[in-house]
Amino acid sequence: MPDTLRGWVRRAEIDEGRRPGTTSTDAASIKALQAEVRELKRANEILLAASSFFARELDPRLPW
Repeated sequence: MPDTLRGWVRRAEIDEGRRPGTTSTDAASIKALQAEVRELKRANEILLAASSFFARELDPRLPW
């Protein structure tokens, strides 16, 4: 319990700017942006695979 309370106090001090560190708001934004980047990379891989598939369909002479 004391460690939990200490963590809450530390988090509050960071959020208020009295202690250096990443604020709760910034941490949430970073987490959301990282999830968005993962999703965009996944979508990009799917689109790349689809474009190469259709390129082969249009020109069967391509080696891949």
